[in-house]
Amino acid sequence: MAGGLMVSARIERWQIEGTFTIARGAKTEAVVVIAEVSDGQITGRGECVPYGRYGETPESVLARIRSTPSVSRQDLRQALPPGAARNALDCALWDFEAKSSDRSAASLAGIAQLRPLLTAFTISLEAPGAMAAKATAAKSFPLLKLKLGGEGDADRLRAVREARPDVRLIADANEGWRPETVAELLAVCAETGVEIVEQPLPAGSDKILASLPRLVPVCADESVHTAADILGLVGRYDAVNIKLDKAGGLTEALIMARAAREAGLKIMAGCMVSTSLAMAPAFLLAQCADWVDLDGPLLLAHDRSPGLSYAGAFIRPPSATVWG
Repeated sequence: MAGGLMVSARIERWQIEGTFTIARGAKTEAVVVIAEVSDGQITGRGECVPYGRYGETPESVLARIRSTPSVSRQDLRQALPPGAARNALDCALWDFEAKSSDRSAASLAGIAQLRPLLTAFTISLEAPGAMAAKATAAKSFPLLKLKLGGEGDADRLRAVREARPDVRLIADANEGWRPETVAELLAVCAETGVEIVEQPLPAGSDKILASLPRLVPVCADESVHTAADILGLVGRYDAVNIKLDKAGGLTEALIMARAAREAGLKIMAGCMVSTSLAMAPAFLLAQCADWVDLDGPLLLAHDRSPGLSYAGAFIRPPSATVWG
């Protein structure tokens, strides 16, 4: 690592409250990898979530972190491809730089003051009635994110809207829709007042979006990873979901946010199911987002301590004891 820093990494497992289900499957625990960089006195930490959708496993990410040559945060973008391993190391280096300079990570990123943020709360994919019941139970959350998956999605959307006529809705299909049904399902989203739909079609099979009348704005998720992808989305998408685990860290995510704004795209700050150590750097990115989806710790049976402070749907800025 930079300046002779020592690096270590480990795998942690965090139980999810119940089961978290999306179009690609279900899980009952969040498996994260923690990277630490240290000079023997000061230690910086970062957390990532390996994602099988991109060929990552906890073991492969762990090995990649441990084998990364000594580089600075600025050089890390060239040393590692975007993904979970680079995210954990990048965030650990941000944390180390903040602690060693006696400045906050927000200050280092050029953010004058962090403000509390309203986060979406995710309702995972289930039968329409079960999703409606969970939406009803989430009374303290004025913005819900519905995980969808194709067959039965129209019923899911209508059931949740009937149960919660008061709530703001966003939807995430996780590549689960088909070209022949996407227009019909977008119409149902418009009918039920959905604000934005994430990744309705598989990445690489989304060109049809450029020719469809998009009754609801569409957000790229799996179709976007780094700033280099942004311009290719114009005309197909209206927004981008920036996740640190896809981008490869806060450094790339901030570059992506600037590129998205310049391209006229809106921004969602997203996350994987993980602890407050992963949410804290994403909180900096989320300061410029149109939608914030940083509810990862709220989906766990318990979060790490110290962790972020959630007051209902609002996230307070992280303290230095959490990260940065």
